[in-house]
Amino acid sequence: MPPSRIPLAVILAYALPALPLAVLTLPFAIVVPTFYATTLGLPLAAIGQVLLAVRLIDAISDPVVGVLADRWRPRFGRRRLWFALSIPVTVAAVWAVFVPPESAGVWWLFGFATLLSTGMTLSLIPYWAWGAELSGDYTERNRIAGAREGVVVLGTLIATATPAIATAMGATDGGLALMMLAGFVLVLLPLTGLIAVWRVPEPRDFTQTRLDWRAGLKHLAANRPFVRLLAAFVLNGFANGLPATLFLFFVNERLESPDSAGILLFAYFLAGVAGVPLWTLVANRIGKHRAWSIAMLFNVAVFATVPLLGPGDSDWFLAVCLLTGIALGADLVLPSSIQADVIDVDTASTGEQRTGTYVAAWGLATKLALALAVGIAFPLLDWAGFQANGGPQPEGGLTMLVALYAGVPLFAKLAAIGLMWNFPVDRAAQETLRATIEGNPVTSSR
Repeated sequence: MPPSRIPLAVILAYALPALPLAVLTLPFAIVVPTFYATTLGLPLAAIGQVLLAVRLIDAISDPVVGVLADRWRPRFGRRRLWFALSIPVTVAAVWAVFVPPESAGVWWLFGFATLLSTGMTLSLIPYWAWGAELSGDYTERNRIAGAREGVVVLGTLIATATPAIATAMGATDGGLALMMLAGFVLVLLPLTGLIAVWRVPEPRDFTQTRLDWRAGLKHLAANRPFVRLLAAFVLNGFANGLPATLFLFFVNERLESPDSAGILLFAYFLAGVAGVPLWTLVANRIGKHRAWSIAMLFNVAVFATVPLLGPGDSDWFLAVCLLTGIALGADLVLPSSIQADVIDVDTASTGEQRTGTYVAAWGLATKLALALAVGIAFPLLDWAGFQANGGPQPEGGLTMLVALYAGVPLFAKLAAIGLMWNFPVDRAAQETLRATIEGNPVTSSR
């Protein structure tokens, strides 16, 4: 019998909280570091070191939350309760980080960025585990991930449009935009979180046995498809994180088109909306891993033209943003859908469903990739003499900017493609794993 499809209303209720979570994620990675450097005057190297330290703290909090989310089973639901408890922490911290006092310094950024990152960990680990466990079907997981990540892109569009709106209202720096975004999160995260907790059921737990922490770590390290996927994801995340971190600097200093930054980002993520259903359809036809590899290869081919651009080439760069935005749809949907499949490898071999633990490792890899982008790029720019506050740029600073923005990411993506092209967990392998987990005879849909 083919697996039953999850009602669209349930999938939408699950996807809704991704909107405010996305609204805060992009500014936290891109706008906040730039605002603290240009408006508050914090040194670039210090900001990079602080954000890298915050991610290192996540190395402790992520696995702790993941394990607790798997082991603690309250009557309200192990996924729903954790997610509900995270909301007050997140909304309090986002205001402190996005709307700092003028006297805020390095320690303010470190303290409240750590609190915000912890709140996001408490939100995202049970939230992603919730979605990964809603269905065991290979293609239905694409549908769930596609709905969630489509909403993520919509939230990102709001985040990219807000600075332009703030500028039209007379803002001269990023302060007003960050305040507007923080207010958006404060209202919508509790509201959408309540809808999800009310309408989305707690997934079935297929756990049959328990592992101690040493055995659990041993099995996680022995899950070769997961380790391979994780390595590819970190490489691709680093490749995406460098341009994301340096985007405003590249547009302002290389293209000399600061007024076009908003429309360029908006076009990029708008194209990502179109890319989500496109790559979901391709993945259903040829497999998730192969579709993702093709999308990354397409991205490399387009982005290889970026070093050729210079002052006044914002129109050409708009074409680059549109084309790479389409590829973004695959980056959003397919890795997380494949992640649910490789968790099945562990569940089938150990008898314990440890989705939270795996999602924690995944989340840590996401943060590590972004932290590496900031922690490496900002000190190197500082070393090369790049002037974050404007003014004449030395040739070495611009050269370093272009190399980090458009050179290094190409090699990282090519390495990720090499890992994923012949990935072993395809549709047939995943169906066999689910049959083992659920105790059913194998009936391939091929």
